[in-house]
Amino acid sequence: MMTKTSTEVNDVLEQIDAVAETYGLDVREVKQQINQLNSSKADANQHTLFYALNNIAMDEPAWTFVAARMYLNELYQEAATNRGYDSEQCYGDFYRLIEVLTEKGIYSSNLVNYYSKDEITALGREIAPERDQLFNYIGLFLLADRYITRDHDRNIYELPQERFMIIAMTLMKDEAKENRLELVKEAYWAMSNLYMTVATPTLANAGKCFGQLSSCFIDTVDDSLDSIYLNNWDIARLSKDGGGIGVYYGKVRALGSDIKKFKGNSSGVVPWIRLLNDTAVSVDQLGQRQGAVAIYLDVFHKDIMDGFLDLKTNNGDERRKAHDIFTGVAIPDLFMKKLQEVDEHGRSIGEWHTFCPHQVKQMMGWKDENGAALGLEDFYDESDQSYFTEKYEEAVNHPLLPRKTYRAMDIMARIMVAQLETGTPYMFYRDEANRQNPNKHVRGKGQTAIYCSNLCTEIMQNMSATTITNEYQDEQGNIVIIRKPGDFVVCNLSSVNLARTVEAGVLERLITIQMRMLDNVIDLNTMPVGQAQVTNQTYRAVGLGTFGWHHLLAQKGIYWESDKAVAYADELYEDIAYYAIQSSMELAKEKGTYSKFTGSEWQTGDYFERKGYEADRWLELKDAVAEHGIRNGWLMAIAPNSSTAKIGGSTDGIDPIYAVEYAEEKKNFKFKVTAPDLDHVTYNYYRRSRHELEQLWSIRQNAARQRHVDQGISFNLYVRHDIKAKDLLNLHVEAWKQGLKTTYYVRSTSQAEIDECEACHS
Repeated sequence: MMTKTSTEVNDVLEQIDAVAETYGLDVREVKQQINQLNSSKADANQHTLFYALNNIAMDEPAWTFVAARMYLNELYQEAATNRGYDSEQCYGDFYRLIEVLTEKGIYSSNLVNYYSKDEITALGREIAPERDQLFNYIGLFLLADRYITRDHDRNIYELPQERFMIIAMTLMKDEAKENRLELVKEAYWAMSNLYMTVATPTLANAGKCFGQLSSCFIDTVDDSLDSIYLNNWDIARLSKDGGGIGVYYGKVRALGSDIKKFKGNSSGVVPWIRLLNDTAVSVDQLGQRQGAVAIYLDVFHKDIMDGFLDLKTNNGDERRKAHDIFTGVAIPDLFMKKLQEVDEHGRSIGEWHTFCPHQVKQMMGWKDENGAALGLEDFYDESDQSYFTEKYEEAVNHPLLPRKTYRAMDIMARIMVAQLETGTPYMFYRDEANRQNPNKHVRGKGQTAIYCSNLCTEIMQNMSATTITNEYQDEQGNIVIIRKPGDFVVCNLSSVNLARTVEAGVLERLITIQMRMLDNVIDLNTMPVGQAQVTNQTYRAVGLGTFGWHHLLAQKGIYWESDKAVAYADELYEDIAYYAIQSSMELAKEKGTYSKFTGSEWQTGDYFERKGYEADRWLELKDAVAEHGIRNGWLMAIAPNSSTAKIGGSTDGIDPIYAVEYAEEKKNFKFKVTAPDLDHVTYNYYRRSRHELEQLWSIRQNAARQRHVDQGISFNLYVRHDIKAKDLLNLHVEAWKQGLKTTYYVRSTSQAEIDECEACHS
């Protein structure tokens, strides 16, 4: 009788040998153990998987690919069993997969309605199972655990390459039929080679009957009960579909302000934020995790020191806490200047006044061109005139306007204490964000269009509150509420895998198809909040981002703490910006511009001039944009990219690595991970990790990068828990001086790893 080792287990041994040959691994021990087991193929596969996971280490990182190959075997077997084909084929009939999951009500019928059986069969032939071997173990595990499609009983049906093809088909379904299949193939090429990743909502929901495709949303709350509660309703409806949300609360009146002229009745912003906190906890994202909401408040709002900065800390009155939301502070240049005012002894003396926005509007009499009252939050300092500073000084000098006055440094100290304990508040440098806005033409000169950022601090677009304009009873007896839609920010994300794309030399080709994919998300998406849908169509904003920066530096032999890294960031992101703008211009020639293009800095050329783009290629592109337009009002935003960067086999966003070797642990798994492409050469460039690197170099790199990014960047500061206050202050001041628009978390060595919103991972 033949032993099982010589028959069905032989396939496992051959796969082990193939990976060993590719990566130079010594696999004699595990092969010997399998032969001694004399067990089934499934047992041999499982034993090898465990062996490989236990042997991943910085001196033998390639065991992750052995583990990935064994895990693939399990996925192939499970999908084959559920779909009724031989697992030796790896992938089954693609058309039948779509047919079955459509019948089960999981896939949208759009796939079979828009594509013929012949077209789907032809696309099925394009699927390349060998590209599954590009995954390391953690990337494959995350993709299978969270994103590939299962039936209602959580049985695996879809496989990785099929997920990519389904996404490509979904995003390209409305393209012209004569070139649609070629565009599907190109999108599949981009994803299946791991040259890029789409955002988590698109990765999870494309092709399905449920969920939406966009990542980020930002709403503006007006100073009214209607606005507060309607915002809460809108946030709940978006949160259930997996969106990460930013909310601007700077217009809501402060604690102790009057209500209908009754003095001292307002409870301020804290109770309303607590209400949003409860919504975030109660309305989870696709049944997987609680909602994720960030609340922003201006540093000149009267409630900044009356509870807002203590919302997430562990000291104080629990009745005024909101531990499950995230906080951000909108900071004008003037506040940062006040921090640097000192007396002859070097002591900080800068004075800072905080006001109730309702009282400012009541007493200052500022109006826009339509006669609507304006507050301090409605102005920013431009490069040629300090509009906010002028209005702030007017408010300070008004003898009857109530205010609370502090040393600016005392406010900053409270901010930094909260950051070291909780990681937040995020910092949003409002003047710089508005100065660099290419669509500021929709407001009066010097009037704020961007009040805050989003949950992950990379989105910056025009904002305004939605208002109720009428309420009446129709002929059928229904109560009808008329809402005038404000600019409810939406952004659609995907990211370039820098290490793979730059090495392959396909950056321009990739961005061309990637921008088309992003633009198509806008037309495909149907959101439950009407004003978000309107804003999405109006500005057609997208956020092309990147991940794998540290991975790329290691590949290139560039040290993180070096002028060479700063110069390379400047050079590379200028190229990315050029290709993104060029691609959007080509899309405008084909499909038309976004509706607010006329008068924008894209159209006038001011955007290119402000960036100092003077090379011939830029001058030609500037003229082409002026002539043909641009398809998307905003083009670039660099998201955190943690989970999807791992799927891509690279490093998070623009962050340095966590460690050369570490244990990745979530609620349902724990295993070792090493830095990508780790060997005796790249180790030198990975050796100093997040908390060991001098953060000033990170700031300089990001400043070089930010010059080319029209929106923002999720940029963390990594500090030791015992950092001195003056050193953390210096990092914030340097970030502001270097022209950063935001900083994300302050991550200290004393904090547990922060569980981020996955919506913005792309």
